Amino acid sequence: MPHSIELAQPPLEFIPQHFNPVVYHISKWVLPVLLRFRTRPWLPAGIAQVETVNVERLVDLYQQFQVGKIRFLMAFRHPEVDDPLCMMYLLSHAVPKVARQKGISLQYPIHSHFLYDRGMTLWAGDWLGWFFSQLGGLPIYRGKRLDKLGMRTARDLFANGKLPMTVAPEGATNGHSEIVSPLEPGVAHMGFWCVEDLLKANRAEEVFIVPICNQYHYINPSWAKLDWLLGKLEADCGLQVQHIDKSNLVNQEKVFYERLFRLGEHILSQMEQFYARFYHESTPATTQTNPSANRNQELEARLQTVLDKSLQAAEQYFGLESQGTVIERCRRIESAGWDDIHRKDLPNLYALSPMERGLADWIAEEASLRTLHMRLAESFVAVTGTYVQQKPSFERFAETSLILFDLIARIKGEKNPARPRLGWRKSKLTVGEPISVTQRWSVYQTNRQAARGAVNDLTRDLQEALEKMIS
Repeated sequence: MPHSIELAQPPLEFIPQHFNPVVYHISKWVLPVLLRFRTRPWLPAGIAQVETVNVERLVDLYQQFQVGKIRFLMAFRHPEVDDPLCMMYLLSHAVPKVARQKGISLQYPIHSHFLYDRGMTLWAGDWLGWFFSQLGGLPIYRGKRLDKLGMRTARDLFANGKLPMTVAPEGATNGHSEIVSPLEPGVAHMGFWCVEDLLKANRAEEVFIVPICNQYHYINPSWAKLDWLLGKLEADCGLQVQHIDKSNLVNQEKVFYERLFRLGEHILSQMEQFYARFYHESTPATTQTNPSANRNQELEARLQTVLDKSLQAAEQYFGLESQGTVIERCRRIESAGWDDIHRKDLPNLYALSPMERGLADWIAEEASLRTLHMRLAESFVAVTGTYVQQKPSFERFAETSLILFDLIARIKGEKNPARPRLGWRKSKLTVGEPISVTQRWSVYQTNRQAARGAVNDLTRDLQEALEKMIS
């Protein structure tokens, strides 16, 4: 049975940031160790190297920020959970090093405030909220349509804080180093709000958004470990394990691709049958949507259909309409689930009668289970049927296989399973050309329609900038 929340919970409290230099310096000191051994202290197969490109741009931005000429926000790609560690390395190690090389004196610490999903503390524990608070982090209720307190605090920090801001505009990880998920408009809104607040205060700082792309590469790809992982997934799915013939590695990419494709087809078939039988959502697996489509296109079409049915299974329960993008639908479902689990209408759960508490727990568990349908769709939002085929690299094989691992582990009911390590990785962080928000203000302030257009244009330009930096 998938892991679920079985008891009603009190409302999630806002966790204000309290930047603590001591916690920051300790974290900076242990960061190289965390990068290498983050999830499994006994297994050395994390991030062995962090490569940085165009760091001098950040040196210049910090120098201008510290003398009061500019405000800036760093919008970074968020393909993996290791990204925040890599970003901290960029700011705390790479920027000071380049500054020293250029003879530029910067005030310490070289750090930033950052936004994180409030829901992270639900699976990681309350300690994470304390830790992020001490590092200057602010929680955002991702599922709420408008988190007024969180956004008001973030807005104030952007305009008045002693440090710049860092935000992941994709909103969640997608597991793909070479695909940027559709960006949420929050970063663009924050940029224009900052310009507005500075103008109201008669301040002349220019506001920038800095795109930063993070991409991972395996230093020494281990096809043997990938073979083991695919074998584990095949066994979990009840398929015959097809180990690679090590004596004939001429067509190993083709062999791995066929195994991965076969695995994907089997999982899709199982999920189609699951939703058709138990949620009465018909998902025709054998009817081609396009007679001329190849098998990859057909697989992708089937995947999108299953994701739609998965979201509908949650939307129908919560009484939500199936409108908008997959990400927008996920956020609405998350918000509805939190409302039923973290009960603001029941401020004192311990004052309830046993019957009332039992009903509250019942609703919380059911809402939690329904929200798991959304988690499935969220994990696969960037998956396509052609990602591996277009470029059959070890990285793409590994990324897709690990996404399938997460899905199967979730269905099996494993709580926070440690992902298999497939070898040492290198993180490549590229700092893009800063985008001036101030120069777009004249269009934004014209009227409401122009403001929406300016936000959309800035979001699109940021997306294109992140995509262009992918190597």
